[in-house]
Amino acid sequence: MGRNPAVGRQGPAHHEATIPGEKAAKVLEVKQIRSVIGRPETMRRTLAALGLRHHQQTVKVPNNASIRGMLFKVRHMVTVAPAEKN
Repeated sequence: MGRNPAVGRQGPAHHEATIPGEKAAKVLEVKQIRSVIGRPETMRRTLAALGLRHHQQTVKVPNNASIRGMLFKVRHMVTVAPAEKN
C-alpha cells in the first residue's frame, strides 16, 4: 500500500527552513517545529547547542558560519527568520 496523496505533503523537502545569509541579518530567530523523538543523537545535540530544549521554543542566535552549519543540519526541524529589532 502506498501513501494516501490526500494526506498532504510530507517529508524534509516540504518542511525545509530557508537560512538567510550573513548579510541578511545579524541575529536570527529560530523556532523548533518538529519533535526530537526518533531523531539521531547528533540532531538532538545540535538543537541543544542552538539553545532549543523544547518543542515550539524560540531562541535568538547570532548569524555566523558555525550557527548556519548547525541550522543546515536540522533545517527540517526548525523555522528560521531574521530577528525583529527592538
